[in-house]
Amino acid sequence: QVQLVESGGGLVQAGGSLRLSCAASGRTFSSRGMGWFRQAPGKEREFVAAIRWSGDSAYYADSVKGRFTISRDNSKNTLYLQMNSLKPDDTAVYYCAAAKSFYSGIDFRSDDYAYWGQGTQVTVSP
Repeated sequence: QVQLVESGGGLVQAGGSLRLSCAASGRTFSSRGMGWFRQAPGKEREFVAAIRWSGDSAYYADSVKGRFTISRDNSKNTLYLQMNSLKPDDTAVYYCAAAKSFYSGIDFRSDDYAYWGQGTQVTVSP
């Protein structure tokens, strides 16, 4: 079992930055790929970024590439999402997720993930 708790969301002006954190419990964090997804009001949940279990490879949605950076600290069981140059279109609830499989490549489909956090709200004002 993996329990995930996101933090770091809030209200920010366009062009600003936020850093999201996802604290994981359990002993399997370091062996699972991790991802960030988001869901805006009235829209389906969408993939944002994912990182391999080892932290040596990451993948981003085109909409955030060059602005967001995913990282992890396996010694602290924590996943991060650094968000820069934020836009109003980035407004959403952001979720972290832990992959179903161990020691796999990068997973970018929501079906590849077994555990989800409760989400943290990010609001970007114009």
